Amino acid sequence: MPHESRLTVELRALLHSSRVAALGTVGDDGKPFVSMVPYALEPSLGCLVIHVSGLAVHTGNLQARPDVSVLVMRAEEPGAPVHALPRVTLDGLAQVLEPESPAWQACRAAYVARFPEAEFMTQLGDFRFVAITPNAARQVAGFGAARSIDAQEVRRAFVIE
Repeated sequence: MPHESRLTVELRALLHSSRVAALGTVGDDGKPFVSMVPYALEPSLGCLVIHVSGLAVHTGNLQARPDVSVLVMRAEEPGAPVHALPRVTLDGLAQVLEPESPAWQACRAAYVARFPEAEFMTQLGDFRFVAITPNAARQVAGFGAARSIDAQEVRRAFVIE
C-alpha cells in the first residue's frame, strides 16, 4: 500500500464522518446561493452524491450552471477555537443523473447506505440524484495545515482503506 500523507488521512476522516455540506451554486442573476445538503460518497465513480428536489433553488442553479463549490467541515466544539476547524472546499462539476442508469443506481445505493431513513424519498418523482465530480480542493486541517489538492487526491480520500 502506498504511503499517504497525514493530511490525506485527515481528509478521508472528515469526508466520511461528516454527513452534511454547504453547496454553493450561482443563480440566473449571477449571485451566489449557498444551501445545506446531505451527501454520500461514491468511490467507484469518484463523486460526491446529493439527492435534491427539482423545486429547490440549488437544483435549478446547478442544472443551468454545473460548476459548484462544496464545503464540508467538522462541527464546532464548545471551547475549541473555530479558526482551526478542519474543512475542505471542493471545486466540482454537478451532473443530474438519468434515473435507473448504472451511475444513478450506484449513487442511490451509496446514498441509501448512508441515509437509510431517506430511502422512500428516492421513489419520489420530484427528486433526483446529482453526482458532483471534484476538479480540485482546498483543505484546511488546522492552523498552519492547509493545502490545495488535485481531483485524484480528493477521489483517493473517498475510498475507505
